[in-house]
Amino acid sequence: MTEPDTTFDSTAELLGRITAQLGSQLSHLHRDSTRRRPTSPPTLIAVGHGSRDPRARATLALLLDRVRELRPGLDVRLAHIELNAPLLTETLAGLTEEGGRDAVLVPLLFGRGYHVKHDLPAAAAAAPALRTRIAAPLGPHPLLVEALADRLAEAGWTSADSASRSTGVVLAAAGSRDPESLADIRHTAALLGERLGGVPVLPAYASAAAPTVPEALRMLAARGRHRIAVASCFTAPGLFATRAAAHAPWIAATPLGAHPALARLVLHRYDRALTLAAPRELAVSR
Repeated sequence: MTEPDTTFDSTAELLGRITAQLGSQLSHLHRDSTRRRPTSPPTLIAVGHGSRDPRARATLALLLDRVRELRPGLDVRLAHIELNAPLLTETLAGLTEEGGRDAVLVPLLFGRGYHVKHDLPAAAAAAPALRTRIAAPLGPHPLLVEALADRLAEAGWTSADSASRSTGVVLAAAGSRDPESLADIRHTAALLGERLGGVPVLPAYASAAAPTVPEALRMLAARGRHRIAVASCFTAPGLFATRAAAHAPWIAATPLGAHPALARLVLHRYDRALTLAAPRELAVSR
């Protein structure tokens, strides 16, 4: 009787094992490639203070539209500290429900005051499922100064005014009790003065700090500066911006709104926060 030929069976078994091993390796490669696929960039949450003026929210929405135009595909959202919906806590809760893991809070504020140091970190800490970074405020920065100078030019400031010994500028801001916030506004005022060719620029505040806009106007007048413009260090129309402009003896610039330089600055702060701050690091990045 002839012995059964087991060569075919052995070859088939070997091929089966090789095929199974290749399949397993391909499966691992697929999982690895899936893990290595680039994830979506963190959500940019622009955080405004909030205002009862209905123009404020609409103005910030236009600013963020410009930010989206500059960075297509980036998830950009608006939030407020108070007075307007959505509040920051609501925006973070919504992002958590959507399964989001990363966010950068960009304060639409101009100095390192209480909101930046306390309110934003507190809101981030209340959303522990998110990996959150907090960017620096908008000021001081050359892009902010560019926007301030352009708004003054739109109001009527000319190169002749920069050369005049009778002109001056009051930089109107919200105000703060935090000395670092006041230092940031003073720095912005100094940069604006340099941008305007050495014209004296005095910071003034709508609340919580001195001098007020009328006091700053009198200080400049005492120095022989009687042709005085008011620059608006506000992102959007509101009570403080309106009051500051009402004191202007000559021209008053409008709030910065959707100025192109401000939109670029928002993205710069976002990018800078990603570069300098590790996830869950709630200290403000400069």
